[in-house]
Amino acid sequence: MKLLQLTKTLTALLVLSGCHTINEENVNTQDTYTFYLGTYTSGASESQGIYKYEMNPDGELRQIGLAVMSENPSFLAQSADKKFLVSVNEVQNDEDVGTVESYMVFEDTLILLNRQSSGGAHPCFVTVNNKGYVLTANYTSGNVGLLKLEKDGPLTELLDNQQHTGQGTTDRQKTPHAHSAWFSPVDGRIISIDLGTNELWFFHIDEAQHKLVPGEPQKLDMNPGDGPRHLAFHPNGKWIYVVNELSSSVTRIDRSNDGIYTKGPTTSSLPAGYIEPNTCADIHISSGGRFVYASNRGHNSIAVLEVNKNDGALKLLGNKGCGGEGPRNFALSPDEKFILVANQHTNNLVTLSRNPSNGMLKYVSQVEAPAPACIIF
Repeated sequence: MKLLQLTKTLTALLVLSGCHTINEENVNTQDTYTFYLGTYTSGASESQGIYKYEMNPDGELRQIGLAVMSENPSFLAQSADKKFLVSVNEVQNDEDVGTVESYMVFEDTLILLNRQSSGGAHPCFVTVNNKGYVLTANYTSGNVGLLKLEKDGPLTELLDNQQHTGQGTTDRQKTPHAHSAWFSPVDGRIISIDLGTNELWFFHIDEAQHKLVPGEPQKLDMNPGDGPRHLAFHPNGKWIYVVNELSSSVTRIDRSNDGIYTKGPTTSSLPAGYIEPNTCADIHISSGGRFVYASNRGHNSIAVLEVNKNDGALKLLGNKGCGGEGPRNFALSPDEKFILVANQHTNNLVTLSRNPSNGMLKYVSQVEAPAPACIIF
């Protein structure tokens, strides 16, 4: 969208809305937060796109409404100033690519700025760094796309695309499946996680050329059959925790002072004796770095793991039922008093309160949500 067209659109909206200013914050009042929900609109889902919700100080949830119609907006990210929201469309067209969209945040509405190729099929993850660079992880085609947010919000065309190669040892690992890509808060390097090749891939951005440059070494092998999916950075910069979808576990990755990554021990996310089918999906860490949380689909729980402050070792403290089935994604509230869980298969969002002293969780409330896939405050 051209800048002139965008200006005209915003002017009209300001007039119609009584000249309200653009909402740059997600906080409504003290301890009351709003968040966006990415969903799946395909299949039997009744979802129409991206929704906006509110959480009050007691953890109760309320749907504000549909923020924008979109096709399979399964993962969301925000610009550093929260003026813009970016969403993937987890689809595959005749050219074997999905798309990524940029929106301007305007009160309870998202205004579409533009849509670009994600660089591959079925993009399932997107992230934005503080310079506006955008990464997409394309699951089916097994590659990572690089774009950038322009100053006024629209996305550039695809700047670069890095293809993963190789395979793992299980039936789900016969080809590359890029599942997420992350900017390291320590050195800005990119870590992309491939479930199919069973590896972490390392890159950095050549900002002069706007290209992805392979790291040295480029890859780190995970345990055979792990199927790594997402990660969480410890605030001390030395440890990274990778959740493994296929082995239902969390692996610690150690970063040396000279920036070399090595694989550490792995801890199960399931209680002892549980043998039913399960896959992990998401992982988060408390801001103090004491507790790690991971979601289990099958056991349908949030695993609570404690971090040893001396060596980063994990200990499973327990599992809390997530109040639904298929917890694809979850998020800590900004004040970290609650964890919100998106249960994809039971169409609900569940609030769990969090004890900051021991990390344990307690059920609070729930609300209906159509095929929820991603929560972002």
